[in-house]
Amino acid sequence: MTDKPTYLTREGRAKLEAELEQLTTVERRHVAERIAAAKELGDISESGEYEDAKKSQAMTEGRIRELKSLLSRAEMIDEDPVANGEVRVGCSVTVRLDDEDEEETWMIVGSAEANPRQGRISNESPIGSALLGKRARNKVTVQTPSGVMKMTILKVR
Repeated sequence: MTDKPTYLTREGRAKLEAELEQLTTVERRHVAERIAAAKELGDISESGEYEDAKKSQAMTEGRIRELKSLLSRAEMIDEDPVANGEVRVGCSVTVRLDDEDEEETWMIVGSAEANPRQGRISNESPIGSALLGKRARNKVTVQTPSGVMKMTILKVR
């Protein structure tokens, strides 16, 4: 895995910790019970239930390792990041796309919390990384997978 920091809000850290707790205390036990039940049915070499339970176990253990890694590298996002007016991780940025009259507001978060449908974009995404360090009234041009986007930053908060 990587040594790159994982930027998290307090809320994001709490969600990841809750998921880790759920997986280690409930899901592990549930999967172990499924494996035991499948073994009791007899020949496991041809048991679809056994294979399915083992795959679930592997996925659960993989997610547990991933969450532990993310949390071990967690850096908390400053809750009041707009001290100097620049876009930073944790800021909300309102922009107007040059092609449209509508405004869009995005919160810049770490990749572990990114959810574009909820207006939370990663600092590592093309748009997020292009906005970092910019200020209100700056024009930004971003190369995205769907083409070039041009926008003006209206507010940073």
